[in-house]
Amino acid sequence: MGYEKFYGIKERPFTITPDPKFFYPDEQHMTALAKVKDAVDGSKGLAVIIGDIGVGKTFLSRKLLDMLTDEEDKYEASLFIVIHHEITATWMLKSIAKSLGVSTPVEDKTGLISQICRKITEIDSQGKKAIVLVDEAHMFQNRGIYEELRGLLNVEVESRKLLNIALFGPPELDKFMALDPPLVSRIGLKLTLQTFTVDSIAGYVKHRLKIACCEKDIFTDDVFPIMHKFSRGIPRLINGICENALLEGFMQNKEVIDVKIIEQVSVDLGLNQSTQEVKDKIDEVAPEQKTKKPDEASQERKRRISFL
Repeated sequence: MGYEKFYGIKERPFTITPDPKFFYPDEQHMTALAKVKDAVDGSKGLAVIIGDIGVGKTFLSRKLLDMLTDEEDKYEASLFIVIHHEITATWMLKSIAKSLGVSTPVEDKTGLISQICRKITEIDSQGKKAIVLVDEAHMFQNRGIYEELRGLLNVEVESRKLLNIALFGPPELDKFMALDPPLVSRIGLKLTLQTFTVDSIAGYVKHRLKIACCEKDIFTDDVFPIMHKFSRGIPRLINGICENALLEGFMQNKEVIDVKIIEQVSVDLGLNQSTQEVKDKIDEVAPEQKTKKPDEASQERKRRISFL
């Protein structure tokens, strides 16, 4: 018997892989979704979403993709998750062409750009908005890539941009985008995601338990300030703490997770360290985040997710 049955829940609520159904609709993330969607509707071209590792950028990009693909008559949307930095401009352009529906992308850069331009013009003629979401965009470390993105953003009809691009990445994304200053000047929207407060953590944990069909309070209210202390308000670390706390509570046959258990698992995870050490620890808590592909449900919802 796993802890799910012990606590009377239908599934694990704190898994690492982003699942849009567990999206926590707090003010910050709902505002971000609304602003990015407005940027697309207004054909602002380039949106940049910045946030430290683990604050939920990937989750936000997946949720945004879900929102857009739920309105297929209005948007042609795709998501790229960049998993290494050896990406060439031509490879990126070819991937964008495929995601937009170009059946046979050519191999040369000039031809690819022509194909993309024709395709986004066709999409516009259908009354739809074309948008490409790029998660882990800081992996783009080649000036040529940013120059090509800028070129695509220059394609306009009647003063509206035919392609919208949203880049998600940590603060160092600013450094790499600065390789092409003219692109920076074209940013139509920029947002910075913050870590959770104590109240946000409480709402986040209770929300995910509710989605997992939990009908009782498993965590005592006094654990949330302690959880904030160890996690620094980083959602990915909160997930790690909660997942391990539920397992530990099950093994100790405790129906309620108290401060003692939270402190124990947090120390076991190495979170009682300096801020820099905690940042270094994030990937250890969730090592598969970078490479794990979306589950089968993503295909059922017609997501268009690619890995670069």
